[in-house]
Amino acid sequence: MVKIEKYNIEYTKPKVTLLQDSGLGVAEIAARTCYDSFENSENECIKNAMSELDRDAVNNIEESALLSNLAWVHHHHSIIEHATLSFLVEGTSRGVLQEHARHRLQAISVRSTRYTMSSVINAFVASLEGAGLETPEAFEFFLKELLALNLFVITSEEYLAIEIRSIYDKLLFQYKRDDAFLTNAIAKSSLSFIEEFKGDSEKLFEALQNGKKKRNVGDAFKHIVSDNWKVDMVITFNIRSLKNYYDLRDSGAAWFQIQWLAEEMKKVTPLKYLRLISKKHRKD
Repeated sequence: MVKIEKYNIEYTKPKVTLLQDSGLGVAEIAARTCYDSFENSENECIKNAMSELDRDAVNNIEESALLSNLAWVHHHHSIIEHATLSFLVEGTSRGVLQEHARHRLQAISVRSTRYTMSSVINAFVASLEGAGLETPEAFEFFLKELLALNLFVITSEEYLAIEIRSIYDKLLFQYKRDDAFLTNAIAKSSLSFIEEFKGDSEKLFEALQNGKKKRNVGDAFKHIVSDNWKVDMVITFNIRSLKNYYDLRDSGAAWFQIQWLAEEMKKVTPLKYLRLISKKHRKD
């Protein structure tokens, strides 16, 4: 948890796990192919790559003098595009996701709002059908359940009450205007719970949560969330793009949330890659 004193608001930092790294060998082979200089490699598996390829050995070399020379002396970074890293990011914000998508530096697969909104919808339906349409108790129940779901990067409850109120009001707007709201939002096999537990928000919510969830709630609910909404994503960078990302995002000029993500990604980036893209880690 990090407190931003200027706004007196607390945020959670993302968690980053390195899923895979492709190794440096393919990048060196690409460079050696350009110069036809396989015999000059300090790595035996690269020397013999054209006659007897050992993929495991190639993918596990720890350093390459040629790649270092190309990266730092000749600034020939296209070669290192042949090496890639994939990260699992948990708990960053939709605001950070927007920045990642806007700059198009990597492949992104992100947690879908359409397929993962069921708990929010269930809490809303339980609040109205249990406590009554637009009663203070309805929103109080909705607020309590959404706080428990831990869906936001900002954690300050006073701020979240405003955020969750906005989500509630947007859902209420749809509920009043869409006669098919419940059938669009709740799995067919769970609709009977609404009548069975009418007047009891707690029991209705529990039943909806334990019942079959409607996975695809459609696009109508996507707009209810803000940049404060937490997302999980898998991102794959080639090393040249990762260098650009760290140069721009792991700096004091970048938005603090994306700085946090860059910092956490750098922590799990193996040293052999950092030596090619980070001056701080460069091996002289």
